[in-house]
Amino acid sequence: MCSSTIRWGILGPGRIADKVVTDFAHVPHAEVVAVGSRSLERAQAFATRHGIARAHGSYEALIADPEVDVLYVATPHRQHRDVALAAIRAGKALLVEKSFTTTVAGAEAIVDLARSTRTFVMEAMWTRFQPLVVQARALLAEGAIGEVRGVQADLGVDRPFDPKDRLFDLAQGGGAMLDLGVYVVSFAQMILGTPVAVAAQGSLLPTGADGEAALLLDHGDGRRAALLATLRNPTPGQARILGSEGYLDILPRFHHPTTMELRRAGKEPERIHAPPLGSGYSHELIEVTECLRAGRTESAIMPLEDTLAVQRILNEACERIGVFHTEES
Repeated sequence: MCSSTIRWGILGPGRIADKVVTDFAHVPHAEVVAVGSRSLERAQAFATRHGIARAHGSYEALIADPEVDVLYVATPHRQHRDVALAAIRAGKALLVEKSFTTTVAGAEAIVDLARSTRTFVMEAMWTRFQPLVVQARALLAEGAIGEVRGVQADLGVDRPFDPKDRLFDLAQGGGAMLDLGVYVVSFAQMILGTPVAVAAQGSLLPTGADGEAALLLDHGDGRRAALLATLRNPTPGQARILGSEGYLDILPRFHHPTTMELRRAGKEPERIHAPPLGSGYSHELIEVTECLRAGRTESAIMPLEDTLAVQRILNEACERIGVFHTEES
């Protein structure tokens, strides 16, 4: 990037964007300069709320804004593919909310275009950038629990069923897998790598979307990930990494944690704290900003190959329980 300050645009001023944008206060060399929505009134309200200079009444207008270097894409995930492809063609770098897309083909199309044009694109999986998770990965690399043999993780919420709500509407990309399962799958893939086989069971809502899903990922040589995602009941939201000489408990909620416990045979448990900056979104924003300032086209912490691997697991699991997603055109 030619500018020392990376200029951000917010594409889709919804609930998540409202939270994320406040964390720019913790991001050096970054400035939010524009926001775009399908509703100009909504874009203007968001801009006023957060002190953003320009509001656009369409995604196309924001994508065409010459004063924007990178877009944070926070639309519903069925819209990610077409929005991302248009933005890459316009020369915009991207931070795309999870799930990255609703189909493997959609994810592959974005990654192929990003790589062929050498445009920076990253999935907004904030978990990988949380200070505690970074510290956990360092402990694993040091052999703190020996050989890593398994992962257990759950994430569940109790939401009243509403067929019109995006979470429950298959036509809007709803379901437990893409909204909650993406966290447990991405966590397991980060620790164990890409599985050689995926088994899944679940139940469907009246809308045809998945209400819950349990996954068993086979990583070879007896290594396993046992994962749960559900919209039907609350769960602790905890993750456990099992090793040959101990285990790490990432305490609730594991996808944005502050505390973990290291337990090793014959030793007292060690409790480790590492709070995030702001609400925790700041760390992925810092990663994108610094990658752009350095001229990188991918993040080493959240590489596109991992995003593709996670998307393939999600979609295979969905199809095994009878859910088939499409992209919005």
